[in-house]
Amino acid sequence: MGRKKIVKNDHEDFEKEYVAQVLEDFRQRQIARKPYDTKWQLNVNFYTGNQHCAVDGKGDVVDNQKQYFWEERQVYNHIAPILDLRLSKLSRVRPTLNVIPFSDNVEDVSSAKVSKKILNAISYESNISKLLSEGTTWSEICGTSFYKIGWNEAKGRLVGKDDIGNEIHEGDIEISVVSPFEIYPDSNTYSNIEDCASIIHARALHVDTVRNIWGVEVEGKDIDCYTLETTPANSIANVYSSNMAKKIKKNHVLVLEKYEQPSVELPDGRVSIIAGDKLLYMGELPYINHAEGRRGYPFVKQVSNTVPNSFWGTSIIERLIPIQKSYNAIKNRKHEFLNRLSMGVFAVEDGSCDIENLEEEGMMPGKVVVYRNGSTPPRLLNTGNVPIDFQYEEKQLLNEFIEISGVSDLITTKSISGNLSGTALQLLIEQDEVRMLTSAENLKLCVLDIAKMVLRLYKQFAVFPHTTRLVGNNGAVELLYWKGSNLATEDVVFETDYELNQSLAQKRSSLMEALGAGLLHDEDGKLSNSMRHKILSELGFDIWENTMDEATLQSYQAEKENVGLIIDGELPEPSEIDDHDTHIKEHRCFILSNDFKIQLRENPDLQSKMLEHIRQHKKYINVTAMVEEINTIE
Repeated sequence: MGRKKIVKNDHEDFEKEYVAQVLEDFRQRQIARKPYDTKWQLNVNFYTGNQHCAVDGKGDVVDNQKQYFWEERQVYNHIAPILDLRLSKLSRVRPTLNVIPFSDNVEDVSSAKVSKKILNAISYESNISKLLSEGTTWSEICGTSFYKIGWNEAKGRLVGKDDIGNEIHEGDIEISVVSPFEIYPDSNTYSNIEDCASIIHARALHVDTVRNIWGVEVEGKDIDCYTLETTPANSIANVYSSNMAKKIKKNHVLVLEKYEQPSVELPDGRVSIIAGDKLLYMGELPYINHAEGRRGYPFVKQVSNTVPNSFWGTSIIERLIPIQKSYNAIKNRKHEFLNRLSMGVFAVEDGSCDIENLEEEGMMPGKVVVYRNGSTPPRLLNTGNVPIDFQYEEKQLLNEFIEISGVSDLITTKSISGNLSGTALQLLIEQDEVRMLTSAENLKLCVLDIAKMVLRLYKQFAVFPHTTRLVGNNGAVELLYWKGSNLATEDVVFETDYELNQSLAQKRSSLMEALGAGLLHDEDGKLSNSMRHKILSELGFDIWENTMDEATLQSYQAEKENVGLIIDGELPEPSEIDDHDTHIKEHRCFILSNDFKIQLRENPDLQSKMLEHIRQHKKYINVTAMVEEINTIE
């Protein structure tokens, strides 16, 4: 939420009662979500390498201490590389979106084109790829993550000031990643966010942040950022070891944002903000961000793997934890056995020698052992060899990591024969990644919901004209002037297919094959400038576009003149350095475009100005032809 005025309610008893109800509701939701919190904390610890922890009888994650001082407690983390490999593969899933117009009407087609360009621009300005990577990391570790899409009135360029001197900005979209530890639904059995009657977004904010946003002084406390509970400082060391991640935020306050769905009593829903025991804001749901002009929650959910009849998804870490525990145990026991073989186990008769010296120094080479006359000298016990069962069990556990996770690196897999054909190897790659199709599809659907919500918020709040920088078809930078009324459609679909199995090398190979087959050439068998730019962009050689030829520069100049006609209503005089044929072609294409037809309805003089400009270009062509003819005769 943005900067809102503090609620000044004459009925203070109502406010206190309402705050008490929300706090009690939040405590009940904490109790109901406790098993999930414990599971997520365990997943985080196993991913970060603290794998000697467990859940005690109270449902808290605690560290298991050594039973003996000589016990090996090393960690051989296979969960982290498996998850890193999944994240790297899911980072390829960045679908290209397209907006479908309601009809073939000129206004609808133009609105769809503007919407698509805005989505492309927002993906760069808001760094959507980075947000998706952060959200996917939470989703892969905990099984669920959320994106909060809101409107920030303080963003964007300055458009003026109000009566009291406050600055007015055009505003812009604000997207943030929300961890599952901060979301509390009214029931954990719903599958979708829209099914919940209410959702609480609980955050631990610093007291200075609360004062700067809402202008309210609140008392700061130490808050566990996972459970969002006030934790006494003296109890931290008893529960968490030094190996476990610190989770305490000092001088913070718990801020609750409770969102309630529209109902008969609340036609526009309700959102209330509480910090500590103070009510900061109460009002209707601010965003018309759902289909058919309905108000709803500003959240989009992403899950790694869906669980039926559950609000929360599941993570692959939950399946790997038992295998990881067994693997750590077998490796540590194996090393303990090797320590016995290398260091030795001594049998010493009581009182025969200095046992303390033998314990401190061991049986080092050249050591002189003095023992009592008539007693048995110290000797090494035969501990045998490392059982073959250790090696067999270790190998089996490594195979189970691959079988359970469904993720492996075929390059390092020894079972892959060296005489496989390219087709057979491709089939193995597709089979190896088929287990990730569900997670990738959930990510794509999440991107689709974010795009729809972004367009609806722009449609609602973008009342001032916005200026967006775009890259045109020929690689030129252009400016797009628009506002919310230009966005009449929000039917977003996928333009590209599933891209999980396509690496950069595979994309380049497919592109070169299409280029060699002539599929990218025009009807004259030539490669147009716009297609050349797209090919270089896909190959990762955009920097080469800085060395543009004259034909490309002439085309860019003609496009700038077209944009100048729409913005300023005037066209420059043709110049002797213009390639008149190229300019005439670009101007004709612009006259036949839908954008020009829409602008023509608002300003009918545009067509006459453009036609006159084309005639001037033709005059230059005629004059040049006459001069060349005269020179030829002479």
